[in-house]
Amino acid sequence: MTTRTAPGPRERLLDAARRLTYAQGVGVGVDALLKAANVARRSLYEHFGGKDGLIVEVLRLTTAEDEEWYRRTMRAAGDDPRARLLAVFDGLAEAIDAPDFRGCRYLAADLAVADPDHPCHAVTREYRERVHRLLEEELRRLGHPRPEHAATQLLLLVDGALAAGATRPGVDPAGCARELAEHVLDAPGHGAS
Repeated sequence: MTTRTAPGPRERLLDAARRLTYAQGVGVGVDALLKAANVARRSLYEHFGGKDGLIVEVLRLTTAEDEEWYRRTMRAAGDDPRARLLAVFDGLAEAIDAPDFRGCRYLAADLAVADPDHPCHAVTREYRERVHRLLEEELRRLGHPRPEHAATQLLLLVDGALAAGATRPGVDPAGCARELAEHVLDAPGHGAS
């Protein structure tokens, strides 16, 4: 029989920051984070150097999880690249319909942090680049004539669906984005070598 150890201050801070920054944004106060994590202020500085370091680490952890969500969603759709890409929008519809959905954590962080040199922007930019490459690879497999451009279009549709899902309930943004994605996937010259 193995015994589970209670999470330490670092893990509790990460868990609290993950929950609170998604529910309330990255502007959530340090005191609220410390209270939710049940840790002393010293723990925040020892493990992360301050709130900014904690926010950046939460973004790094969630980007890895969210990138895996894209991969898992596409794998579950089978081998057809078109079906795999459209499955992303079906998955977004499910996420948007969840009662605790608050939009895109990365877009919210980018908009909330005015300093263009803040390290959170590098994390969100790298995440979008990885998702872009993932979409672009599928578009190449599909034989799309402009895979890089189409990946940018699809990523814009993803961002728009997530933003509208958080701000305009009841408009089916993922369904609308999926319809537009079909036009992107069926671009003239599709299949041309």
